[in-house]
Amino acid sequence: MEAFITYCDTVYRIDFSKPIDISIPLVNSEANPIAWYLDKPEISPVVVGEWVGKVSEGQSSTNFNTIIFNPHGHGTHTECLGHITHEFYSVNESLKEYFFLAQLITVFPQKQENDDYIITLEQVMELWIPQSQKAIVIRTTPNDLSKRQRKYSYTNPPYLCADAATYLRERGVEHLLIDLPSVDREQDDGRLLAHKAFWNVKDTHVLNQDARLSATITELIYVPQEVEDGFYFLNIQLASFINDASPSKPVLYRII
Repeated sequence: MEAFITYCDTVYRIDFSKPIDISIPLVNSEANPIAWYLDKPEISPVVVGEWVGKVSEGQSSTNFNTIIFNPHGHGTHTECLGHITHEFYSVNESLKEYFFLAQLITVFPQKQENDDYIITLEQVMELWIPQSQKAIVIRTTPNDLSKRQRKYSYTNPPYLCADAATYLRERGVEHLLIDLPSVDREQDDGRLLAHKAFWNVKDTHVLNQDARLSATITELIYVPQEVEDGFYFLNIQLASFINDASPSKPVLYRII
């Protein structure tokens, strides 16, 4: 189904019949991606006495599972500044709009003297094309399918430098999506420099008035290799969790 959308005084033609899902689904197996030193998520039927909530076992007319997972460590998730603040903020209350013009860029993180790999300010500046986009989707290379089930704990994955996060904030980006477990270093002594820069949080205990309550960061996405860099419309689908983060399903739509 094709539709015309007016966005910032420009008319775009979009094909809604061909969504590009860039989320990683939650699965009850070792194939699930894992970060932050967790075990795999658990999806199992409810057991009450001899009754098991699983149709295939013959005792139940319904499948009735309990799911135990962590949104930050077990798959694609969207978070608000409540992830780093002393005061509680919920992503369910922060994200009020769900459809944005987005730019997809592909970056090869650069090796540093300390053997870290980072996405630099210079890389982001080189790829940025101003089109009033409110979202940016960052795909890192190499980009093989192993990302969909990678075990990130203790591996010091690549991350985004704080200057690049500041640059994106100053360009008006409200929604930052990345295919890594965090925009910050795995072990950074709690500095969280990119998170703070993007959300404009100066003090996590006393929130400054210009902190960006409606801005979000989405981590652990996966953008298929065949999806070309450029502009898309992005739909962030969010589960209604009253929490700093929620599992999410970001979807791209091509502009035609």
